[in-house]
Amino acid sequence: MSAEIKVPTLGESVTTATIAKWLKQPGDAVNEDDPLVELETDKVSVEVPAPQAGVLGPLLVPEVAEVEVGTVLSTIEAGSGAAPKAAAAPAPKKEAAPAGVQAQPATPGPVARPATPPSDVAAQGAASVAFPAARKVMAEQGVTPAQVGTGTGKDGRITKGDVQSFLAQPRAAAPAAAPRPPRQDDPREERVKMTRLRRTIARRLKDAQNTAALLTTFNEVDMSAVMQMRAEYKDLFIKKHNGVKLGFMSIFSRAVIAALQEFPAINAEIDGDDVIYREFVNLGIAVGGPNGLVVPVIRDADKMGFAQIESAIAGFGKKAREGTLKIDELSGGTFSITNGGIYGSLMSTPIINAPQSAILGMHAIQERPMAVNGQVVIRPMMYIALTYDHRIVDGKEAVSFLVRVKQNVEDPRRLLLQV
Repeated sequence: MSAEIKVPTLGESVTTATIAKWLKQPGDAVNEDDPLVELETDKVSVEVPAPQAGVLGPLLVPEVAEVEVGTVLSTIEAGSGAAPKAAAAPAPKKEAAPAGVQAQPATPGPVARPATPPSDVAAQGAASVAFPAARKVMAEQGVTPAQVGTGTGKDGRITKGDVQSFLAQPRAAAPAAAPRPPRQDDPREERVKMTRLRRTIARRLKDAQNTAALLTTFNEVDMSAVMQMRAEYKDLFIKKHNGVKLGFMSIFSRAVIAALQEFPAINAEIDGDDVIYREFVNLGIAVGGPNGLVVPVIRDADKMGFAQIESAIAGFGKKAREGTLKIDELSGGTFSITNGGIYGSLMSTPIINAPQSAILGMHAIQERPMAVNGQVVIRPMMYIALTYDHRIVDGKEAVSFLVRVKQNVEDPRRLLLQV
């Protein structure tokens, strides 16, 4: 009775592997649990054992091939002993020497062998210390086994994951390249020096992309209750707070602050191998300026009410338009909110403002048909997005946080009752 040898389950989120090495050959007698083939994944290397004793059948997948979980690699046939080897081919007959010519005995001499190119020597060295998938990545990236060092695979062999970890490490700066010739500007173009503010923003956004493990989750908010509350109290709010208008930003800010207090990891920061948790909220609010969006910070926003937050946002907006924002007003934030909806954006994936761990994106309000209590009704809806650093924030926390923001906005009474 034969048994199939299949690629086993390799772990969560791992669906493929590479055939690193066949440890047995067709016709070999094997015992139950003898290792037959070595598989390599991005994370680990594993050996597939024999499900029963018998003789190994034909190899259905060669080395270096990529296979999925469940792929049949070979079979184990019942029986014992190796398959008979093919008969040796008969030695070629020597031709008789021509008449009058004495046959000379063959004199053994040095056999000429082709020289092995240095590149092949290096490849053979890599093969002995690295799995095939690792060798492929090293060849693509111009990395040698000596640079990677001892691997985490069996017998210290280098895995693909070892190479990727090495590539992720910061390296010494390469020698400076030859200076690029100056660009020839077209007469119809205008060259303007980047402001210090714009350079700072560009550097921070790029740092976030290079460092953080960014992921975005989405939800949608029914704005009916907020719009009704705003329409009902906007005149009284302006009169009560000396001309300060009630906007959606302060409502979302208070909804976010309440959610951050419930999910502190989203208000935290990674510092080396440590996580810094905070008992305060310095809220960054994106506002439009002559050089694009900037994100000034409302410090201790958790201690402010709706009117104070609206006043701070209005003040930053005025400074942004006049170009008078200072660098220190753009630093120290612990969480940010950006509202692309004022420009008509329906959905986007915002980038976190490093070293913050998350940012909330608001979008345009659109009337859409929604199913409510079994009835199709028209409701003003807004998509919201949370981009977060997956190194510190788990998916469950991120989704739960966004749901809590949605609940707080859809029923503002929750903010008053703190539930």
